[in-house]
Amino acid sequence: MASVDAITPTPNPEVSATPIAAPSPSDYSAPPTHLYSDEPPLETDFHRDQIDLLIRLFKYWWQERNDFYISGNLTVYYSTEETKKRDFRGPDVFVVLGAEKKDRRSWAIWEEGGKYPNLVIELLSSATASVDKGAKKTLYQDIWRVPEYYWFHPETMEFAGFRLNNGQYESISANEQGNLNSEQLGLALGICDRQLRWFTAAGELIPLPEEQERQAKEQAEQREIQERQAKERLEAYLRSQGIDPDNLPEEI
Repeated sequence: MASVDAITPTPNPEVSATPIAAPSPSDYSAPPTHLYSDEPPLETDFHRDQIDLLIRLFKYWWQERNDFYISGNLTVYYSTEETKKRDFRGPDVFVVLGAEKKDRRSWAIWEEGGKYPNLVIELLSSATASVDKGAKKTLYQDIWRVPEYYWFHPETMEFAGFRLNNGQYESISANEQGNLNSEQLGLALGICDRQLRWFTAAGELIPLPEEQERQAKEQAEQREIQERQAKERLEAYLRSQGIDPDNLPEEI
């Protein structure tokens, strides 16, 4: 695999310590368009299910918004040279803010107004951990300048997050709930039932639609039980006072 030093794409202009003008179409030599993603198969079912879970939850939570793009295991093309060398694969999960919410074949920087991801999540494995913690972390920090980078191992539960500060990644400290806050999204990431999940800023687990439906059903059933118990208590009290609750006088 080629080293990061061998890659010289245009850095991410949006999060640079020194403002850099977004590259204009003339900066590229006839860049290819409508590129298809070119990603290897996922390592395990854990990795595939984890990617699907994070994307599905995020889309559900932000379903009313149209100013973002989230995808996973999809190639991000950031320079025409990279398309030839294929030095790096796409992130396992990434979010771009201020983007049109639509389906894509891939994410090509020169077709998206120079926008790079605001947040990247990589899922570690024995085969990819060294690259995710090394070359990719350097790429996201120095070239893409991704504001927030997280990694998670679906099998060992290793979890860490980093925030770009003056051009360098600094570890994100856990909050009171043990989660890592995302300043970019106003949400948090944390582990629940051995899965990486999104949490609200207040620390509440963001549920899947079926989880929310189940919760609503359980709450309705609980209210029904409470109402029945209250009725039974009232009837018992009336009987203790010599009043038959089944033969109460009609309201006047």
